[in-house]
Amino acid sequence: MHQPADPSAGREPGVREPSDREPGTREPGTRVPAVHAPGGRDPYAGHAGHAGHAGDAHARDPYVRVRGAREHNLRGVDVDIPRDALTVFTGVSGSGKSSLAFGTLYAEAQRRYFESVAPYARRLIHQVGAPKVDSVTGLPPAVSLEQRRSSPGSRSSVGTVTLLSNSLRMLYSRAGTYPPGAERLDSDAFSPNTAAGACPSCHGLGRIHRTSEELLVPDVELSIRQGAIAAWPGAWQGKNLRDILETLGHDVDRPWRELPAKDREWILFTEEQPVVTVHPVREADRIQRPYQGTYMSAHRYVMRTFSDSKSPTLRARAERFLADSPCPVCEGRRLRPEALAVTFAGRTIAQLAGLPLTELDGVLASAHVDGEAARVLAEDLRSRIGPVVELGLGYLSLDRTAPTLSAGELQRLRLATQLRSGLFGVVYVLDEPSAGLHPADTEALLGVLDRLKEAGNTVFVVEHHLDVVRHADWLVDVGPLAGEHGGQVLYSGPPRQLAGVALSATARHLFPADGAARGASPRPVRKATGAVRLHGVDRHNLRNVDALFPLGVFTAVTGVSGSGKSTLVGQALAREVADRLAEPGFPVRRLVEVDQKPIGRTPRSNLATYTGLFDVVRKLFTAAPEARARGWKAGRFSFNVAGGRCETCQGEGFVSVELLFLPSTYAPCPECAGARYNAETLEVRYAGLNIAEVLGLTVESAADFFAEVPAAARSLRALEDIGLGYLRLGQPATELSGGEAQRIKLATELQRLRRDHTLYLLDEPTTGLHPADVRVLLGQLHGLVDAGHSVVVVEHDMSVVAGADWVIDLGPGGGTEGGRIVAAGTPSEVAAATGTRTAGYLARALL
Repeated sequence: MHQPADPSAGREPGVREPSDREPGTREPGTRVPAVHAPGGRDPYAGHAGHAGHAGDAHARDPYVRVRGAREHNLRGVDVDIPRDALTVFTGVSGSGKSSLAFGTLYAEAQRRYFESVAPYARRLIHQVGAPKVDSVTGLPPAVSLEQRRSSPGSRSSVGTVTLLSNSLRMLYSRAGTYPPGAERLDSDAFSPNTAAGACPSCHGLGRIHRTSEELLVPDVELSIRQGAIAAWPGAWQGKNLRDILETLGHDVDRPWRELPAKDREWILFTEEQPVVTVHPVREADRIQRPYQGTYMSAHRYVMRTFSDSKSPTLRARAERFLADSPCPVCEGRRLRPEALAVTFAGRTIAQLAGLPLTELDGVLASAHVDGEAARVLAEDLRSRIGPVVELGLGYLSLDRTAPTLSAGELQRLRLATQLRSGLFGVVYVLDEPSAGLHPADTEALLGVLDRLKEAGNTVFVVEHHLDVVRHADWLVDVGPLAGEHGGQVLYSGPPRQLAGVALSATARHLFPADGAARGASPRPVRKATGAVRLHGVDRHNLRNVDALFPLGVFTAVTGVSGSGKSTLVGQALAREVADRLAEPGFPVRRLVEVDQKPIGRTPRSNLATYTGLFDVVRKLFTAAPEARARGWKAGRFSFNVAGGRCETCQGEGFVSVELLFLPSTYAPCPECAGARYNAETLEVRYAGLNIAEVLGLTVESAADFFAEVPAAARSLRALEDIGLGYLRLGQPATELSGGEAQRIKLATELQRLRRDHTLYLLDEPTTGLHPADVRVLLGQLHGLVDAGHSVVVVEHDMSVVAGADWVIDLGPGGGTEGGRIVAAGTPSEVAAATGTRTAGYLARALL
């Protein structure tokens, strides 16, 4: 590893030295947060095998010192990192930087904190296990701000994410103006998410879903047997309901329109659930025995599926038969009448929650408040709004639902909440905070990171954005490559000195000596082969927008966060193309949407199962002589079903060890030693390896191993070409980043590439990617266009936008200030446009 002999040597001008102050002192007016340890033990002292002893020397040491970190792919890493500075961890995707920042440093800080918590309380808190590291010294308490890739629920909003709703509800509870004689309400009565506050008609959602005969039976010429009731399920369940109706005496062969109105009403809307004995028609090749069948009306089936089903597909299907409209009782305001009768500054809580935050702040500033409680609550609310507005999100309202927010907006809302907390003397560990941010938004982010540091905190950031990397006081570069070829700290020191580290991929992009790191010379702009036109798009903040998307080219859609990019591409364009795919003469024959949602939600889903590679592997093992002799089928080699899997761990490969007051830990299964299969299954080998050993191969190793198996080689080659050679075939889906999940989906599409003109839609495909990985990804995307397909990306990386054939820029701001196309054309044309915040950044990327 390249590191100055003295870690404080070579500091750049203007970078605060961690040792500027007298050791053990704080600046005037600061307080050291007290952490009480049982028996007076220092909670940050080390424990055998993991942390060093924090004596006087370590208390005076201004560095966090890591020795022997071995988490995931880290190779016994030793590194020193200054406190009270902004440190950025860099490296290609999968190099091990997150394993160092989160898996080692944050995990160790959290472990030490939990040692100071009462044993009973520890059982109530989710705890992480101790990281694999010899020692960590000089480590303060830590706060983690990781990316949350799960989709927020419909009840989650800007107010709940930022906790601003809590303050607003308290303001109305304590300082609101109540009608004469009305009882004072608790703050819960002002929340649509509680039984005390939610409108009883819509249960606090503000909208109701209703169905009708027209929705449930779209074609009245069909009979029930022919499928007139389109809302009913298909296959056996639908046939069962038809058989029950026939048993009940209804004519299932008459056209629907000819049935009596009373019968139609009962069939569709009855809440009765009669149970009858059904005698199915006997089929020639099977015996059909009588059974007890329970009837369920179409309305009841749709409503139950929509509200209770865990399957997104079934819920989406049920939603097709529902009409969505504002609740007639609360008129979409979500609350009970008694809560809506309370006002502050002459407005109800629903009215204030619907204002943009900048306007809400103005109302609070000008409102006349009576009493100390009202003054304190109003000031607290304004102080919480401030950081959100500072991060460029003043256009959002508290009642804006979280699912309608972009990933960039959500990330900044969480960061604003942390900024407001006022903590100091801690380590903030952030996971790619620039993800999903326009370059203009990134400038505001850098200001926030500086403020966290200036408040007396240490800031650790895992980041790929070169502007953030350049802004750092200290860099820790991990590499040189990914997976088993990474896990080493190549450099730790001031950014400028990274230029001399030959093995660093980051250095080649941060300090391009001859422009080579910027990619090849500008490619000539391709000519479109057609176009998809959108007219009058009116959705979210898009208002009557007309857009043209050329075909046969690479199109980038840009704009600040919240300007409407994802709405235009992921909703409007995707819906238009999907609806016209079957239209004669329409040039697009296939639509492929590639997002960053997880490829699976449990460890049982992995790279091999998602790509279909595991099916090929299991067939190979099934064809092995040992398997054929025993009559085994492909299911024998699945760890998800009984038979071939290890039953002790149920195919998980590990077992949970409960330690009562200590964190639960996971240990390899004592029966299969982590192999996931029973001993008999592991006796079968293919080319010398058993099934567990094959799942342990990396994509790179597997490509050589299966070189003579075309079905496997094609899949592995697609994964390698997109830069995922370091992943293991059995890598659980829960361990994959959003960027990795998106590239796996793209690789899955690439291996089944067809000649039909395909439109690929990608939402911020470079999120979480190192510039070196971006170049690999772009090579694949441009290859799709060269093969005659069309690619549309929502993108913030100006180096990607600069290489596009066509650019559509939305803005000029976010929210109500956006939603318009402010520029469209070639990259050079958009770079020269006025009235767009993208132009200046794009112009610099084109130099």
